[in-house]
Amino acid sequence: MLDHRSRLINELIRLPDVDVEAPPTVPLDWFFQGNAEEQSIAPNLWGYGRPSLKTMYQQLKAIENRPEVNCVLVGMHTCWDEALDQPTWWPGGENIHIITSASQSEVEQWSAGLQVDAVLLGWPYGEHPMSPKPPANCVVYSLSWD
Repeated sequence: MLDHRSRLINELIRLPDVDVEAPPTVPLDWFFQGNAEEQSIAPNLWGYGRPSLKTMYQQLKAIENRPEVNCVLVGMHTCWDEALDQPTWWPGGENIHIITSASQSEVEQWSAGLQVDAVLLGWPYGEHPMSPKPPANCVVYSLSWD
């Protein structure tokens, strides 16, 4: 059986390379389960107020389980594939995408404590063609860190 890191990498490799401009997205669980590399998302804030991966995952799972949330995804960093050559590296995440019918101010409230720099409407680096499409009553908000 594959470990969580290998499963994530295998799934990323299987995604068709249909648009190199927009990075892929993966389900929340794929990125966080088994991930102990604190530098894998918002690395500049680790040790400066950003909560641990464990706390982030718990908070994001609580958001994902809200009735007005369709799904929560991790937008991968454009250089996620650098982890292919480094067996101890976790593929890097860039942002969190929340597909929801809630308002931006609600998403901002939910994400309090994650030390996000912004809650943006839409896909900040473009929508990867393989990303889930929001239902008619939902939009995408992206949690972004510098």
